[in-house]
Amino acid sequence: MAETGRRRGLTAYLLMAPAVIVLALFFVIPFYSLVAASLYEPGGSDKNGWEVTYHFANYWDAVELYWRPLVRSLVYAGAATLICLVLGYVLAYAIAFKSGRWKSLLLVLVIAPFFTSFLVRTLSWQLILADDGWIVDTLQFLHVLGDDDRLLATNFAVVMGLAYNFLPFMVLPLFASIDKIDHRLIEASGDLYSNPVVGFFKVTWPLSLPGVVSGTLLTFIPAAGDYINAELLGNTETSVIGSVIQLQATDANHPHTAAALSMILMIGILAMVLFYIRKAGTEDLL
Repeated sequence: MAETGRRRGLTAYLLMAPAVIVLALFFVIPFYSLVAASLYEPGGSDKNGWEVTYHFANYWDAVELYWRPLVRSLVYAGAATLICLVLGYVLAYAIAFKSGRWKSLLLVLVIAPFFTSFLVRTLSWQLILADDGWIVDTLQFLHVLGDDDRLLATNFAVVMGLAYNFLPFMVLPLFASIDKIDHRLIEASGDLYSNPVVGFFKVTWPLSLPGVVSGTLLTFIPAAGDYINAELLGNTETSVIGSVIQLQATDANHPHTAAALSMILMIGILAMVLFYIRKAGTEDLL
């Protein structure tokens, strides 16, 4: 009996081994390298080498110099997440409750943009928001924009690009959550003389909150680290923290600054996620 138990324990460890090895190779070791690089002596160089001197001032220097792009990244990600939540909820609700036999086709259409390169999808927004494009021409004709105003290379363009690229990350978790709702509960709220608005906020919204939490996290986290949209759709005044990290790691050859900024972004997002889950987690909402 004891030998059988030992064999089962050994089998469990063997099954876990591939995942542990992958985790160590692609997370633990790179994370250690990132932490070490963030503590390099700033006076080092590729020629003389870099030494880990536990120079924690690298973090303060990075925040002091680049707090604006860091805050800008979080603001862009938050705005894009809010837009995705509004649009994604309406779309997910329609697919779950109103699409009938077209449900599978509509889900495929939501996922379809992922079959195209992220770069190509972002570049397409340059054509959509171009100064001589039909959107700008229409808005100028309606006097919403002035003759010298533009949409491309603005904060608006960056947020729209982020919202478009990450919208499926919001729709799919929302659909999975909304599709599980028993429609009889919604009908029961109407039987209890609840109007559609009150019924939505008392029944549908609370039951869909697991999807809301998952969708907002899946959208906000990658959007906060993205810099392709800011590079292609923005300008020098819309640079985000990802652009700064890329510049410091390559052209400026300041790996300690790039690593410190990466750690700050990671720790900041982790703290916000933990706070968000604690305050809006499904275990407290349902």
